[in-house]
Amino acid sequence: MKSLLPHAELYIMQIIRLLFTIIIVLSLSGCLGRPSVERKDERLHKQQNAIILHALLEVARTGDWLVTRGYHSTDSLVSNVTGIPISHVGIINTTTNQVIEAEGSGVHLSDLYDFIDKSYRLLIIRPRWQSPENMMLAWLEAEKLVGKDYDFLGTIGFDYPHRYYCSELAIAIYQQWFIGNERFPQVIKPGELYLYGTIMYDSLPRDEIMTNVEMDEISTKMIDQTETSLDAAPIL
Repeated sequence: MKSLLPHAELYIMQIIRLLFTIIIVLSLSGCLGRPSVERKDERLHKQQNAIILHALLEVARTGDWLVTRGYHSTDSLVSNVTGIPISHVGIINTTTNQVIEAEGSGVHLSDLYDFIDKSYRLLIIRPRWQSPENMMLAWLEAEKLVGKDYDFLGTIGFDYPHRYYCSELAIAIYQQWFIGNERFPQVIKPGELYLYGTIMYDSLPRDEIMTNVEMDEISTKMIDQTETSLDAAPIL
């Protein structure tokens, strides 16, 4: 019987991926209501990246959650299924300018700028359990989970041990600092993470961020400042 378990697990995961594919197709075909978002002017996009990056370097601290609405079809899927215009979350390290996130490929490290670049909207949320004393410890907890598989079953309410979806990961790294009376829903939605922390910054949707003309006056300075900050970051 034991030899059959890996095959059964593989079969279940294939079914889950198929269901996700079907839902994505339905979402993109307009069967679900919330519209997708698209990248538009690339020059404007880069200017907005600089605005957001500058704010992150000013406000965020290691262990904060970067809660986003992304451009990918799976972001549209999450937004449609939850009914909330937020779809993803990562954990930031402001010393190395890296983000740990859980996507379909599993838990992995990403470059901060790349994470911003794929975000249509970005919020910084400071977890209620975070403190200056434990923020780096929380990051180290996240680092331990890099390489873990994605929890496809968890996203539909069937938690699979030792696998993580994005908001499940964000909560899990603070587990040792829970006070003991926390109550979480069966599925933790990225768009509801503000219930477990404080919003420190909201970039707003990119369509609401400053126009080209308004941004031209400040973006060049911010680009120079943020590039200098990134160059100064240590490489681990």
